[in-house]
Amino acid sequence: MNTVADGAPTDLQIEVPQIGAVALRVHESGTAGRTGPIALHLHGGAFTCGCATLPSPLVASLLAAGARVVSLQYPLAPAQPFPAAPEAAYAALAWIDRERARLGRSRRAPLFVAGEEAGGTIAAAAALMARDRGEPALAGSILLAPMLDPCVGTASLRHRKAGAFGCKWADGWAQYLRNPCDADHPYAVPALARRQQDLPRTLLVSADDDPMRDETEAYATRLRAAGVDATMLRLPGPTGWPCSLADCARHAAHWRAPLVDGLRQFMNRGQGRGRAATHAAAS
Repeated sequence: MNTVADGAPTDLQIEVPQIGAVALRVHESGTAGRTGPIALHLHGGAFTCGCATLPSPLVASLLAAGARVVSLQYPLAPAQPFPAAPEAAYAALAWIDRERARLGRSRRAPLFVAGEEAGGTIAAAAALMARDRGEPALAGSILLAPMLDPCVGTASLRHRKAGAFGCKWADGWAQYLRNPCDADHPYAVPALARRQQDLPRTLLVSADDDPMRDETEAYATRLRAAGVDATMLRLPGPTGWPCSLADCARHAAHWRAPLVDGLRQFMNRGQGRGRAATHAAAS
């Protein structure tokens, strides 16, 4: 089996049962050794848009922190609503776990799942699925400005003049959860899952002006209450998140540097459990 080449991104496809072929793009950091981390990246787009082949500030930051990154073009709603996206994400994690040698890493390379906005929700779901299905073993989850509350009623959302009506995030949830009963499923809304225990350590990243800030911090609190090692990193604004996360041209230096530093520290830290303190990045 050929090893994925270093340098330019490599495009691949894998087959997911009952879904079909999904695309992957493999990015090489050029800085990590064979035992360096591998991260599955899940893009944003309110469940209905976004592309794994477009430039991403989170992908760039993961690469700068020393990870090899595999971006997944997961199925989009409304054509393929829940559970297609988390099932594809889980299948991609399982594929990466099996193919670490092809990806230029050893079996000791730690495996992470990471996502921004809607991709953060899908990443959290994939972590739950890996726990419940017994594999693959994850070194951690990275959730950046994740969409976690389908009620879209938090103060941080209201402050950004977003709400249930005319809000792209509310519309995205409505397209993703086509069956009202889906909202009760832990893989659809991971933050409301009754059992949060035994999840991998988690880095939750938000910002002062992030409309998802309140739901992100609430999820960090829930994870800690369940005994999960959860670190909350709040970056200084203005960031323009989560909209600016689809635009590398707005990848501002004042939040990129602390984000890369936070990612590097988190991925290089041991896998011990426990409770990590909330901290804010210096402006």
